Amino acid sequence: MRFATRTLFSFAVPVAPFLLRKVAVAAVLAAASSLSFAAPATLNVATVVWIGYGPFYIAEALDLYKKQGLSVKLQVFSDPALIPAALAGGSVQGAMMTYDQVIGQVAKGMPQKVVMPIDYSNGGDAIVASMAVTKVSDFKGKKVGFNPLSPSDFLLSYALTSNGLSINDITPVNMTPESVPAAMVSGQMPIGVTYEPSLSQILKQGGGKKYHVVYSSKNAPGLIADVLVFDDKFIKASPKDITGIMKAYLEGMAYMKAKPDESAKIIGKFMGVSAKEVKEQLPGVYNIPLNEMPKAFIKAKETTSYFASAEIIGGILKAKAQIDKIPATEATMDAQFVTGLQAK
Repeated sequence: MRFATRTLFSFAVPVAPFLLRKVAVAAVLAAASSLSFAAPATLNVATVVWIGYGPFYIAEALDLYKKQGLSVKLQVFSDPALIPAALAGGSVQGAMMTYDQVIGQVAKGMPQKVVMPIDYSNGGDAIVASMAVTKVSDFKGKKVGFNPLSPSDFLLSYALTSNGLSINDITPVNMTPESVPAAMVSGQMPIGVTYEPSLSQILKQGGGKKYHVVYSSKNAPGLIADVLVFDDKFIKASPKDITGIMKAYLEGMAYMKAKPDESAKIIGKFMGVSAKEVKEQLPGVYNIPLNEMPKAFIKAKETTSYFASAEIIGGILKAKAQIDKIPATEATMDAQFVTGLQAK
């Protein structure tokens, strides 16, 4: 899911500059000694503009963190590639990232762990093409626009390898997801990889008869997954704060279900789109309810399990020389918070 853009481990998820709020990365945490770690009065959580993060936008707008005794500020990054470093440096205490980013960070020795599954892309990330291109095998020899080292890159790589092709069979064109619509409409290229809201922008061209989806995250459920991440040091020092943030998120998700119209307005204001567009984009993601969250942490063959998706993601990242070694899946996650909330 998610540039402005969502990315892989050094990367980011989609957001056109004009949609972004002014980025204001907060003050750096007070230096922590080996014996202590002091959390700031306001907890800063890194994010990008992505429809799957709607419950967090609701939680901030309604200040649902207050009843948890917390002050939380979402810090919007126009370049998701900067989020892992911000988390490691302490300028943010938590982050919304894609799971492949976490694999990349852990592979580089950074102790960043998933504490909660947020969503997985359910068509919100897609490869779109002109009507003349009907299947992935038609990509051979053609220009394809996408953001390198991002979920778009990952989805494209998976689509190609699943259809007997490689990146060498296409002509890659480096661009951000929000640049894809204009590039395709101008005739610069017949194929592009992007995600919402840019995806809908493309599909609406020509009355919906000019471009179509050839391959999407629906073809690979769980592979493009958004997750809530904290550094291991913060996890050990401030577990109650993490639980509080998760409770506010779950309350935000419940509010979306109970008041869809009001929620669409709130999310639209944050994203810079209309409430109608929010409702159109929501089916492209699946926000995981609490009762289903444990499945992500359990060994299973389905790609909605991190153990299954990590094997595929890690293999592709290693093959592309983006990591030297695939880390143990257990090192990328901490299920205690989900387990604790379920018990209550």
